[in-house]
Amino acid sequence: MRYCLVFLLCVFLLGGCGKEQNFIPDVPVNFSSPLTDPRLSALNGVGSAVIINGYGISGLIIYRRIDGKYVAYDRTSSVNPQQRCAVVLDSGLFTATDPCSGAKFILEDGSPGKAPATRSLKQYVVSISGGIVLHVTN
Repeated sequence: MRYCLVFLLCVFLLGGCGKEQNFIPDVPVNFSSPLTDPRLSALNGVGSAVIINGYGISGLIIYRRIDGKYVAYDRTSSVNPQQRCAVVLDSGLFTATDPCSGAKFILEDGSPGKAPATRSLKQYVVSISGGIVLHVTN
């Protein structure tokens, strides 16, 4: 009986060691640009967003929230991220859509806005230095 319990405990512990599904891997992100950069000009107004390619897994979305603060997300959808499907900005710019699954994400906080999304977009750290240079890092 004792061996049976030890065996079941080992099976339980080893069974929990599998890789997490729908995991967006960490990659180094270090984007810096002056707010006067033409790529960032759309961020002059609150509730606006831009896409910056070449950073993160599928590129970055930088969004200026309603309170004026900036947030940045990886464009990789949290729905089946192994497909590396890049979310696209919706015409109103308050949401982004995964064209592969139809999931929507709210840009104010990256949270899921429409199924099948259940997890938020991967968020990066945004800082402003000297009041003029935007940095996105992790």
